[in-house]
Amino acid sequence: MTGTQRVRETILGKAVDRQPIYGWVFANLTDEITSEYGSVAAFEDRYEFDLSHIFGGPGSFRKDVINEIRRNNDELTPDLLTEAEFFTSPDVPESYNNIKEAIAFHKERERFCYVQTPGFFEQFNDVFGIENQLLYMALYPEELGTLYRRQADWTICFAKHCAEAGADMIHISDDWGAQNDLMFNPKLWREIIYPNLKRVVDYIHSLRLFASIHSDGCIARVTDGIKEIGFDVVHPWQESAVMSYDMYLNRYKDSFAIMGGICIQSALGIMKRNELEREIRRVFAKLRGKRWICCTTHFVQSHCSVEDLTFAYDLIYKLARE
Repeated sequence: MTGTQRVRETILGKAVDRQPIYGWVFANLTDEITSEYGSVAAFEDRYEFDLSHIFGGPGSFRKDVINEIRRNNDELTPDLLTEAEFFTSPDVPESYNNIKEAIAFHKERERFCYVQTPGFFEQFNDVFGIENQLLYMALYPEELGTLYRRQADWTICFAKHCAEAGADMIHISDDWGAQNDLMFNPKLWREIIYPNLKRVVDYIHSLRLFASIHSDGCIARVTDGIKEIGFDVVHPWQESAVMSYDMYLNRYKDSFAIMGGICIQSALGIMKRNELEREIRRVFAKLRGKRWICCTTHFVQSHCSVEDLTFAYDLIYKLARE
């Protein structure tokens, strides 16, 4: 099987020749990996990664417009943006050249390609700051809902261009979780995030692409909603944030796949190697053969050495083939 076939069949819950593997390795360890392997791409080739996580395309916001509104007001609140023309155009084909080039590179290696795009809460944290936005969810829910709808319009057009570029999946990043619970009331999630995600995911599926969601932390109180929306993949299903694998296997294994299992918060770069080996073997024993893509739970952090990363992926490579 090719990587693309292996990942697609795993997402659909069908039998595959081995567990698909991936890792978010490049953000913090690029120089170290390049020094050891020649490039991050060489590392990915060595371990026969089945997926590629692709960034690129146009950004959503015109920061010059937002900064001008900020300068002219004592506080930048959601009501000041509902009618402002601060979104970029997502309909400029040249803006997707870097995505097209990345997909072409990884399709030569027969990998499943997924393109990241911002969600709603996470996206507007860059505008308001996370503490302010949490406050505004209580004070300006209707106005934030309007902004989220406008972001959904933008994302739908973005997804269309990614489909034309050859993407297999659109990956929506929208961090909602703290360590033990959501950062905000799940009722608000239902009211202003759920309907916009649903509209975006329905459109992605109309393009015959998969849809995945990334959220750090504990999102247990909205996983039923994630199922209802129709997401195909959830990343990372963070066991270290009160999201047990038993919860997934007992309640959601027939609804969506999960990507993760190699925790950067509690295991990789933190545990001693004998402990790390036991942990990776435990996760494989629990999830092997399930709708599971073995991957890091987030970007590998800078405190992880290349030696420990190599140790982990030597073992992952072996276990995926057993």
